[in-house]
Amino acid sequence: MALIQMGEVDPAIAALALWCTHRDHEGQTETNGDTIYYGPSFTQLSPPEQIGLTAHHVLHVALRHSARQAEMASRLGRGFKPRLYTLAADAMVNEALLAGGHALPRPAVRAKELIDLLPGLETVAPNILADWDTDRLYHALAAPLEGDPSHVNPAVEDYMIKRKFAADLTSKGAFETQSDVWATRVEQALELGQSAGIGIGPALIRFGDLPASQIPWERHLRRLLLKAVSDVPRLSHKRPAARWVAQEALARPTGAPSPAFQPGLARDMRRPRIILALDTSSSVTDTQLDLFAAEVLGIQRRNDAEMHLWGFDTTLHSQTRLANADALNRLDIRRGGGTDFAPVFEASQNLDPSLLIVLTDLDAPLPAAPWYPVIWAVPTPVTRAPTFGTLLVMAR
Repeated sequence: MALIQMGEVDPAIAALALWCTHRDHEGQTETNGDTIYYGPSFTQLSPPEQIGLTAHHVLHVALRHSARQAEMASRLGRGFKPRLYTLAADAMVNEALLAGGHALPRPAVRAKELIDLLPGLETVAPNILADWDTDRLYHALAAPLEGDPSHVNPAVEDYMIKRKFAADLTSKGAFETQSDVWATRVEQALELGQSAGIGIGPALIRFGDLPASQIPWERHLRRLLLKAVSDVPRLSHKRPAARWVAQEALARPTGAPSPAFQPGLARDMRRPRIILALDTSSSVTDTQLDLFAAEVLGIQRRNDAEMHLWGFDTTLHSQTRLANADALNRLDIRRGGGTDFAPVFEASQNLDPSLLIVLTDLDAPLPAAPWYPVIWAVPTPVTRAPTFGTLLVMAR
């Protein structure tokens, strides 16, 4: 009955529901991949709540939350918290449905309420539906408490208890429908809803959780690292350019003045040197640091790069030659305190690096731009981009 009435209540959801598989089963109502399973308790809801809950699970399917949860679990490994990911997905979906005028079974979790539990985040991206997505909200919820990644913020735990939160999203099996296919379907459905003037269509003029094909930040980092350590020919005054040799050979028999010397290109025989500087007062998580180190060590092994791992806050308090992942355990991770980039950039000048990577919140004045390339790796999006270097956001 809910699916039959959906066309009148929300044309956008009704269009998306046609691409979902609907099944009855004996458990709770839940989503797995492209299939929605309706449990016995579904029939006990009022008609508006049935429509709202159906729309909730249709959006889980359309936004590829099962597939995205599986992808995130594959990336983060044992550090992944599936319950928090489902909480983030539910909260984003509910926020969209409430904006579209849907009724939901109470108590329902909301992204706005979760963000309010995490101080400072509401000022970074105040437009929840436009600026936030499930992955970003998950990383905010899963941020380590006082440096301990195994603990969840007690305010979030208390919120889940009060809302009687139960996970309704699973990620079993393979997911063959690609993100670009679902992105097209969602965009077309929202246009239909906007034309009708009812439902989520008019409410989601800008929506950040669309199932766009996202490239994980690790792949961006890999590309930047390879570019930095590649063997690019450099000008060398020890080797003249072929053009100068030819001009000089023509000038010599005629007695003409020799042309001005032109340096040629020669291979840079120096070993690539990478500095990874961790702002220990920042909110970079242990999981993000582990992923970062894995990518850097992979590049190091393939290109024989020299790797240095530094820890800093207002001073450069730790310097380690990184040969393997175990070196991470020797880094002095002293959380809290202020941030000063000057000691890092002053010390790096002495090493003549091929690349400097700074893991930080960017919550401090920047020094003058150096001659070598810099990557600013931030755990969450920042309001203002740095004046030099490449910005890499690790929130996806």
